[in-house]
Amino acid sequence: MTTVNEQTIRLDSARAGTGPATWGQRAIWGVVTRLGDDAPRYNLPTELPLTPPRPAARVLAELTELLHLHDSLHTRLLPAGEDGLEQVVDGSGELPVEVRRCAVAEAPAVAAGFLKELAGRPFDHTREWPLRVGLVECEGLVHRLVLTGSHAGMDYWGLVRLLRDLRSIEAGATAASLRGSRPALQPLDAAAVQASPLGRRRDEAARRYWCEQLAAGPRRIFREPAAPELAADPHRLFPNALLRSPALAVAVERVAEHLAVSDAAVLLGAASHQLARMSGSSDVLFQVVVGNRFQPAATAAVSTVAQEALFRLPDAGRDFVDAVRRTRSVSFGAFRHAAYDKWALEREVALLVERGEAADHSYWWNDTRDPGSGPFDTVERPREALGELAGRTELSWPTDFPARVNVSMAVDVLTAPGALDLAMTADPAVLDRAGMERFLRGVEQSIVAEALALGDA
Repeated sequence: MTTVNEQTIRLDSARAGTGPATWGQRAIWGVVTRLGDDAPRYNLPTELPLTPPRPAARVLAELTELLHLHDSLHTRLLPAGEDGLEQVVDGSGELPVEVRRCAVAEAPAVAAGFLKELAGRPFDHTREWPLRVGLVECEGLVHRLVLTGSHAGMDYWGLVRLLRDLRSIEAGATAASLRGSRPALQPLDAAAVQASPLGRRRDEAARRYWCEQLAAGPRRIFREPAAPELAADPHRLFPNALLRSPALAVAVERVAEHLAVSDAAVLLGAASHQLARMSGSSDVLFQVVVGNRFQPAATAAVSTVAQEALFRLPDAGRDFVDAVRRTRSVSFGAFRHAAYDKWALEREVALLVERGEAADHSYWWNDTRDPGSGPFDTVERPREALGELAGRTELSWPTDFPARVNVSMAVDVLTAPGALDLAMTADPAVLDRAGMERFLRGVEQSIVAEALALGDA
């Protein structure tokens, strides 16, 4: 039996201010606003067991420190004119907290249902702060903390920083001490830099780079789509596939070390190589989600900083090792131009598309892993030889999604216990389920085969 009550986190004397939204805020706000009722799929849910369990008052005090530390957690977004978006950082206010009380044995199930509820609603960014909090209390102590972040308030990497800072606060740190030890870039400060002459030059350079790459790339990547007649059906569903590979988690590190590149470059290079081989296009393009946390203050930011880079790799299908090595250098150039005013860029790209001068940029790549964290941080590394691990790959089809605009393929790289996941969604008009499986297994097999050729250590 579950009972419910309401509490609040009261914020007073926090930093306050008003200014233009950052490029990252504008970009994701535009996306979730257009999605309407489908916006909750961009929410960032997480549920944490509290060990040891502790009183609700202490948990609320810890969360209050977190709000004081990061302005983005008490910020609202308001449209301003035809092409403006304003961020309002509230210096005071209340964050509602719902408490569910249940028996200890019921806590995991109650928390799972609670998380689904909090994550299943869109945020009203004009009135609501971008964080929802729930507590699961058993016998007077909080056993589970349930959080859902709005993507307009934080990106995936921002959520990782939020959880890291929360752990520090639980261990005794304060907002003041954390600001001193690892100062974070706050959205108002980021917006001020972006509005400066330096920021405007960076924005113009990024948009120019995008347009140059789009003009140079192929107008269509797949020369023979799987079922082009489906493209006119707005109700078609996009299948979602999940490849879970213990072998890939081991092989990608081995290949990266041998080629002196990052494991992210190995994965993106392998995906580019496989896409070129399957599509018949020598050049491929991916919109690659980039964390944009290259400076220390940005690294610590709990806000929406990530944006897309346009990655174009010529002759990607020629040779696997060559594709991986060139991915490293090409991505450096692309990632330098991954911060910009997306609304302005979209207008320029729309003109290119209208004139038939834009390359196919409907392929997306998102390596969600946090830099510096590997797949075996919390689990024991598999002891089997790489060749044996290859037989443990699993492919599943978790769900289907409504049709997505300008998406032929979207791939997320995810960390799993003792494995590496590739989650893929594709337009069935372009790539059917058999083609999706061929792509995912092709990426895995090319990396594993290269690692095996180096010797099965």
